[in-house]
Amino acid sequence: MEETVQEPLLAKAAGAVEGQGAPPGGPGAPAADMRVHEKYSSIPAEDRSVHIVNICAIEEAGYLPSEGTLLNSLSVNPDANCKYGLYFRDGKRKVDYVLVYHHKRGSGSKTLARRVLQNDAAVGGRQGQPLPGKGSPGGKRELESPMDFYEDDKRFRREEYEGNLLEAGLELEHDEETKIHGVGFVKIHAPWNVLCREAEFLKLKMPTKKLYHIGETRGFLKKISSVLRKITDPIQPRVVERRPQTMKRLSYPFSREKQHLFDLSDKDSFFDSKTRSTIVYEILKRTTCTKAKYSMGQGEGRKKDSALLSKRRKCGKYGITSLLANGVYSAAYPLHDGDYEGEDVEFNDRKLLYEEWASYRVFYKYQPIDLIRKYFGEKIGLYFAWLGVYTQMLIPASVVGAIVFLYGCATVNENIPSKEMCDQSHNITMCPLCDKTCSYWKMSSACATARASHLFDNPATVFFSVFMALWAATFMEHWKRKQMRLNYRWDLTGFEEEEEAVKDHPRAEYEARVLEKSLRKEAKNKERRRDNPEESTNKWKRRVKTAMAGVKLTDKVKLTWRDRFPAYFTNLMSIVFMIAVTFAIVLGVIIYRISTAAALAMNSSPAVRSNIRVTVTATAVIINLVVIILLDEVYGCVARWLTKIEVPKTEKSFEERLIFKAFLLKFVNSYTPIFYVAFFKGRFVGRPGDYVYIFQSFRMEECAPGGCLMELCIQLSIIMLGKQLIQNNLFEIGIPKMKKFIRYLRLKRQSPADHDEHMKRKQRYEADFTLEPFGGLTPEYMEMIIQFGFVTLFVASFPLAPLFALLNNIIEIRLDAKKFVTELRRPVAVRAKDIGIWYNILRGIGKLAVIINAFVISFTSDFIPRLVYLYMYSQNGTMHGFVNHTLSSFNVSDFQEGTAPNDPLDLGYEVQICRYKDYREPPWSENKYDISKDFWAVLAARLAFVIVFQNLVMFMSDFVDWVIPDIPKDISQQIHKEKVLMVELFMREEQGKQQLLDTWMERGPKKDEACSNHSPQDGPNGPENPGGAL
Repeated sequence: MEETVQEPLLAKAAGAVEGQGAPPGGPGAPAADMRVHEKYSSIPAEDRSVHIVNICAIEEAGYLPSEGTLLNSLSVNPDANCKYGLYFRDGKRKVDYVLVYHHKRGSGSKTLARRVLQNDAAVGGRQGQPLPGKGSPGGKRELESPMDFYEDDKRFRREEYEGNLLEAGLELEHDEETKIHGVGFVKIHAPWNVLCREAEFLKLKMPTKKLYHIGETRGFLKKISSVLRKITDPIQPRVVERRPQTMKRLSYPFSREKQHLFDLSDKDSFFDSKTRSTIVYEILKRTTCTKAKYSMGQGEGRKKDSALLSKRRKCGKYGITSLLANGVYSAAYPLHDGDYEGEDVEFNDRKLLYEEWASYRVFYKYQPIDLIRKYFGEKIGLYFAWLGVYTQMLIPASVVGAIVFLYGCATVNENIPSKEMCDQSHNITMCPLCDKTCSYWKMSSACATARASHLFDNPATVFFSVFMALWAATFMEHWKRKQMRLNYRWDLTGFEEEEEAVKDHPRAEYEARVLEKSLRKEAKNKERRRDNPEESTNKWKRRVKTAMAGVKLTDKVKLTWRDRFPAYFTNLMSIVFMIAVTFAIVLGVIIYRISTAAALAMNSSPAVRSNIRVTVTATAVIINLVVIILLDEVYGCVARWLTKIEVPKTEKSFEERLIFKAFLLKFVNSYTPIFYVAFFKGRFVGRPGDYVYIFQSFRMEECAPGGCLMELCIQLSIIMLGKQLIQNNLFEIGIPKMKKFIRYLRLKRQSPADHDEHMKRKQRYEADFTLEPFGGLTPEYMEMIIQFGFVTLFVASFPLAPLFALLNNIIEIRLDAKKFVTELRRPVAVRAKDIGIWYNILRGIGKLAVIINAFVISFTSDFIPRLVYLYMYSQNGTMHGFVNHTLSSFNVSDFQEGTAPNDPLDLGYEVQICRYKDYREPPWSENKYDISKDFWAVLAARLAFVIVFQNLVMFMSDFVDWVIPDIPKDISQQIHKEKVLMVELFMREEQGKQQLLDTWMERGPKKDEACSNHSPQDGPNGPENPGGAL
């Protein structure tokens, strides 16, 4: 029965092939279409027994075969044949890029036809002729359920864009019958001729056949390098790229005219997957969607939309970035090389990266930087190389910081000032810390704080600050040298010209704004021409001259500062407002500390009252940490929004402006509480009887008798460790997994009811679509730059900061690696020769760190007052009596009304004189409570130390910068050697051509004589065909 039904249907399909029922244009038109289909069809020529016309004729006849039936007739196992989505269905053409779009699923037959032959809509839309089953009467079912207006517009834009991609030489294959409901995929393959053309256009340096020997170290240095290689061999990743190279291929920008220079024995692997996806992405950006020939529906509203769309498309350009922004496509990405785990997984670079880089088991190993660059591109490779160098340089800083801390621990019992503070026999009574509720207290109660302060406030701290300043300069120089080595190894030494060309490419948003401006300008000119006809004729003459000169009118239009002034003003006001919000939050935390200290002082428990300072400090820092983490996320979004409304012209300009705004806001957010404790707390307190009040009710808080350095250490350690643990690690692990789980639930809810179908192995492009899109390297760099600030800016107060940063970065490298390999879609490879604006930010932080550490040592710690006392006031050349020297006296009868303690007998005796930390005249002096001469002596010494320390360390840093060359000597020699070899190669080639030409010229006269003698040997190599001699 089935055979009898199929026979007339196949006969009808055969009639369609013969020309019966052919589309408008006659039988010749389908023949042209069929040639195009043969070129881009996903089915091999020998297996292509069913054509698109046959399928459409079968559809019109009403026979709707299932997808599985048709695919089984074409291939026994299509998924295995195409390696589960890594290749087209013919199993030969590799998928270089994927475009994803959302669609409303139509009838199964139409979707099947589109899946089998990929370019039906594109070719039909481009030629303006409907294919069978598209515009024929048999397609009435499509009219019965019209698509939404905007969906219809997106579909037409996709068809036009894909048609333009076909014209650019790319090959496409569609797949709408996926396991993800309502999602279609366009697989893109770049053939060899397109790859060669674009590689020449992009000036990609490719390895030639010429091999040369890399100069090796000799003598004693060679022995040292050999020993180091043996020592470090166990911590090297087991990849081919890590083996030391003695030979290197000479690289040269690819040229189709000089293909004989390159090793093209294996064309499939000559351009790796990273390069292929980069080439396709450049074509996607360059290919535009500009036509406006679409039916936009009916109604006045749609007519207006149609007119607006037509006007926009008249001059506008829609590349892949604009199409993604407008929702025409929902995603665009290159494919990963395959799965990274599983027993039957074919070995690939992604699996190798997962095993040798993205696993916590290999945390002690070096990173396979060359393999990272090969898979993700130079820009991401440089980030991980920089992170590796930074982590490596933290090892000596951590060791020295730990030694400084241990020195403080070893000498804490010998520290005379802390011993005097802990000695209860001195019986020093201190003034109340707050009004009314606080009472007098013994200095010996702050013994623990004083002893802990010595761990970080000791003479070794000054040495460590100088060391860290030199360390920062050495780190920057070491990175520059490492960067030059990578540039040489990755063939990026002549990248400047290419970078300039890419830098000038305008962004889609900038072109849209320029288009809007040109349309407004054109509308104003039309109104002027109506009012003044003579001016319009002159304008027309100018237009003709401009057109004859070959210059587009829209090229002259650009955004000026007047166009951007509202955005600049909004940026300024928003940044000032955000900084003011940060200051307001810090002020709120200060009020919290003051009020909480007063409340705890009223507690009846002695244990609570004795730990007021620690409790208030710890809780306030935790509040600061929570606020910093929340505001960091807010400020990141605000910075991106502020950069978008500026409409920068190029991607490079957009990235630099975004980085500057985000860094400014996050820097202020992260360091404002620390700056307050370091430089403002306790500076503007006043004195007993004349305190400074906030809002006339909250008395400014003061430092402990041991100084504010210990509190600064607590503040810095909690914020640094908290940010690293919560924001950098938990957020990076938890948020991507949560998003992935949400997407899984959403797709599962939209998936077919058949659970077995849903659990089948997905195609590679389907699996990658469920991954998180790559959001750029700015967040990764930002968290490391903020950490670099914690390590260098206030290192005088927290010598263990490099150690905690080192431990964090060991985890951070593997965490980022795991995220890039398993959680993110594969990013488009971007060529870069350096880390960009981040290097300038690092240098700025390094210079600022010298100044800040000078002020921390001078004003926050007691280092300078101790030196002044030791050399000016000490009776026996020791520190005995230093604590008493730093305390001033106050007569309790001089308290302002209403500020004296409510319980003056809390210590068990009446207090007449209390002490406070300041340099002031005693109450029995003529100028009581005035600033004493000791204060000015200490202040002069502090300022002198800042000037000497800053200039000395700056000079030493610049000296290190000058001594260490930016380019290693061996690398500069190899670069020079490459240039010489390249010149020799081309000179040899020119000499060969010249010899060939001379040989031909010598044979020319002989052939002329032979022709004049009517030689029977005249043939194709005679004078009439001189090309034969070549």
